[in-house]
Amino acid sequence: MIVLCGACAMQSLFIQARVAKYVPQGRASFSALTRLINPNLGIVFDLAIAIKCFGVGVSYMIVVGDLMPQIMSVWTRNAWLLSRNVQISLIMLFFVAPLSFLKKLNSLRYASMVAISSVAYLCVLVLLHYVAPSDEILRLKGRISYLLPPQSHDLNVLNTLPIFVFAYTCHHNMFSIINEQRSSRFEHVMKIPLIAISLALILYIAIGCAGYLTFGDNIIGNIIMLYPQAVSSTIGRIAIVLLVMLAFPLQCHPARASIHQILQHFAEEDVSISATSADEPTVATESSPLIRDSSLDLNEVIEEESIYQPKETPLRGKSFIVITCSILVASYLVAISVSSLARVLAIVGATGSTSISFILPGLFGYKLIGTEHKTAVPLTTKIFKYTGLLLFIWGLIIMITCLTAALKLN
Repeated sequence: MIVLCGACAMQSLFIQARVAKYVPQGRASFSALTRLINPNLGIVFDLAIAIKCFGVGVSYMIVVGDLMPQIMSVWTRNAWLLSRNVQISLIMLFFVAPLSFLKKLNSLRYASMVAISSVAYLCVLVLLHYVAPSDEILRLKGRISYLLPPQSHDLNVLNTLPIFVFAYTCHHNMFSIINEQRSSRFEHVMKIPLIAISLALILYIAIGCAGYLTFGDNIIGNIIMLYPQAVSSTIGRIAIVLLVMLAFPLQCHPARASIHQILQHFAEEDVSISATSADEPTVATESSPLIRDSSLDLNEVIEEESIYQPKETPLRGKSFIVITCSILVASYLVAISVSSLARVLAIVGATGSTSISFILPGLFGYKLIGTEHKTAVPLTTKIFKYTGLLLFIWGLIIMITCLTAALKLN
């Protein structure tokens, strides 16, 4: 499953690299390509982004609820401070909410080094506990299945497949990376996903296998919860909590921008400012500023620096506050109601991640690749074109079957 999903994700990124040439260089984006196919599909992408980012934010808060009681138990036995819901509430109120209301996230680029370090630390922790397990960890070890899973777990394939899709989802950033390259030639750009996905695949296999071989069928969605109380595991839990606290605003921003676009669509408001430059049509990209009209009140307008700007639309102060509060409140309510990290990741992977990773790139590839050829289409071009169709179909199958399984997950 790791190899299959990695191969599909890599091919999808290759297709994105191929279709980037159909828009002006440096302006590749999902929204620009969607308009080439059908402008009405823009809301589909907005919805996929919103679902994915909201689900990821919820999963972060579930991680906080899992780990903070274990961290606090090192210093206190107070039942109130050891409550899962209390810890989620405190983190949301004093850390996540203020960061989510920031107009710009540039300051978090330094804090992101903490997040990267925490991931590296977790990887080392898992590998070391596998190589040299303690007696307490050995007592937690369950049965190990080297081939097929136990009969009682036969539905886990459908439940866990979207998690693997989710693990490789970086496609919303691919066009931004292409736009920043000196050369957007496919031969040059394809090296980026080739290296990135290959490294991720190796890392997932190593950590996934080491984690499973450590605990066997007793493994859970959040592996660090299984490690006994020790200085090393406490540091790991603190690092993961810091990671999710700093990463939540990075999910809130694109979700907010996409929800704003969906509301604009249903309200049938004309939010395009291209009329101000009718002689030079504008194509919005991820790097485009949201505000070009000098007549707008800049004190009331918030610039969103998100991964996706479907249209150059002003997001005014009131809308900014209402949408942000809605995202925070909804994330909080879902996080305190759902305790299964695996279930949330399965639902997010089956919907948002599948749409971004397979369905939309596959649709772009099938509809756009080869359209520049008036006569015979080269074989390589045909392969990419119909691979896009296969990815589109594959994405729909995953979405329907795996979402059904995830909703029935006990």
